[in-house]
Amino acid sequence: MRDKIVAGNWKMNKNLEEALQLVNELKVANVDLTPKIIVIPSFPFINSIVNTLENSPIKVGAQNCSTQDSGAYTGEVSASMLKSVGAQYVVVGHSERRSYFNEQNEGLAEKVNQCLSNGLTPIYCCGELLEERESNNHFKIVESQINEGLFNLSESKMIDTVIAYEPVWAIGTGVTASPDQAQEMHAFIRALIAQKYNQQVADSISILYGGSCNPKNAKELFSLPDVDGGLIGGASLKSVDFMAIANSF
Repeated sequence: MRDKIVAGNWKMNKNLEEALQLVNELKVANVDLTPKIIVIPSFPFINSIVNTLENSPIKVGAQNCSTQDSGAYTGEVSASMLKSVGAQYVVVGHSERRSYFNEQNEGLAEKVNQCLSNGLTPIYCCGELLEERESNNHFKIVESQINEGLFNLSESKMIDTVIAYEPVWAIGTGVTASPDQAQEMHAFIRALIAQKYNQQVADSISILYGGSCNPKNAKELFSLPDVDGGLIGGASLKSVDFMAIANSF
């Protein structure tokens, strides 16, 4: 049975006081929920949030990591550092990182390897721009991102990954992929994995939807056969909304 996951990517939001208030609200509300809950704050707050969530089933992730183990890379944060402060997941290749910081598939493959080598689970993001969908290149783009970012992994390492499909045209826009569009791409990604490895591997990997998922549309999206949860942006910044999404299972 694949993990059902609801992960909240806070992006560059919240100060420490606000972050701790939010996780305390989530900690109280998280009672016997079906999905695995992950909060993904900014780097400075990870350790404080890990400590606050001690004895809670809520997991903690980071929004990025370096391609390097250590060294003279001012401003970078390594996977081993994230592991040492209690992070368990790392978002790799979010569309904002690809767009604003020109991250490419080759470098993202290195980040995935860094995560796995340090006992962290990468949440590898893929997805197409609006013009790529409108030109009917969306499958080609996503296939390239998956192939170049993940398919260097062994079968055992591949099983330890999570994938998030995020149609870039639906992130922060209020526009959501239709259920048919979401299911079609999730099924396509799973078929790529089956073709590269085998069906058992494909069926074991959680594929999340990320793109303006909210309390109103989460239930329909999460009911799709190949959608295993969500990578949630803006709706993860309010505990009521985030838990409503988690309860959509």
